[in-house]
Amino acid sequence: MTSPRIDLTGLAPGREYDAALWFESEDGSAGEVQHARFRTAAVHPSGTSFVWTGDTAGQGWGINPDLGGMTTYAAMHATEPDFFLHSGDTIYADGPIAETVVEPDGQTWRNLVTPEVSKVAEQLGEFRGRHRYNLMDANVRALYADVPVIAQWDDHETHNNWYPGQILTDARYTERRVDVLAARARQAWQEYQPIRTADVRGRGDTGFAAARIYRKIERGPQLDVFCLDMRSSKSPNTDGLEPTETPILGDEQVDWLISEVRRSRATWKVIANDLPLGLVVPDGANEESVSNGDNGAPLGRELEIARVLTGLKGVPNLLWITADVHYCAAHHYSPDRAAFTDFDPFWEIVAGPVNAGTFGPNKLDGTFGPEVVFQKTADYANQSPRGGNQFFGHVAIDAAGELTVSLRNTAGTTLWSTQLAPA
Repeated sequence: MTSPRIDLTGLAPGREYDAALWFESEDGSAGEVQHARFRTAAVHPSGTSFVWTGDTAGQGWGINPDLGGMTTYAAMHATEPDFFLHSGDTIYADGPIAETVVEPDGQTWRNLVTPEVSKVAEQLGEFRGRHRYNLMDANVRALYADVPVIAQWDDHETHNNWYPGQILTDARYTERRVDVLAARARQAWQEYQPIRTADVRGRGDTGFAAARIYRKIERGPQLDVFCLDMRSSKSPNTDGLEPTETPILGDEQVDWLISEVRRSRATWKVIANDLPLGLVVPDGANEESVSNGDNGAPLGRELEIARVLTGLKGVPNLLWITADVHYCAAHHYSPDRAAFTDFDPFWEIVAGPVNAGTFGPNKLDGTFGPEVVFQKTADYANQSPRGGNQFFGHVAIDAAGELTVSLRNTAGTTLWSTQLAPA
């Protein structure tokens, strides 16, 4: 069973739509009617808002009926955003979900479970089952019925810290060729996320590398969103100290990003990067992250990001947003603090998790001069959602173009915010 999709065209700008949806069998019998609504982007400057986060059903923390399910989705829904951007780790294909988990304080966490989440996902049906599992949650369904979704993928849609060509050593797997797993994972992701099929150009021979999912979403004169794909062209995880450029985006995506951002006439250009730029994320003795923990001149993957930052010099009103590391933070990057200086200052805001274990903080690499302006982490490693340390970001742009970005928790409480005036 896959998720059906309807490609809507010819919609009027700046309008709220209500839709009724149902299925009919071949004999004409109609199923239950469901309702959805959404708002299209305006053509004239007007206020708009969105939320973002990442990391759904990770570390074995699934849908807990005792807590009302994945309640951070309800907190995002309560802000009445114009859209929701999922920054990746939309599922945890490599993380089985058990019926019960004993938390460090002795409490018992209780999960809803299905056969597909009881083991690591290897077959296409198991990957599909992971996406269906999340849709069992009433909070997720309510948000998705009211709010358009922009989805990215990261590693856990397939396997932790994966890269093309990798052969797993994970004993839980009978299929250890990541390229095979990624092809199945990518197919399931495309079936269950609302990405237009015209945008992905087929699945190619490998199932993921030939299919382009990085894209630009225009949300009216105030906002363009640039969704990156930092997984399909990713170089193998090493110590990250190569003197020559190693890919995290790939040449085609780098050229596209620089060109499209420079061409954008929107007031604000939001770049959604599914991997943070300056946080160090280890993969054993190697690095999963863009950064390598060396505060000096760019090396390895950092060289590609340096090329992007230099290519974007002079473009006003940029904001980078990300997730991945399971805590929230506001980082300001400046050449005044950096080893590499050929770029303009910018903000990168980190959100998540939305329903997964909370961790942090990670080490911050100084190559691009980041400064921790704010962060909120777990009380202890792999803290469950019960503790309330689940996080999402919120962006509001008013009609005059002033942008307010904030970080909020499960209760919807604003933990940090700042206002950015357009240049």
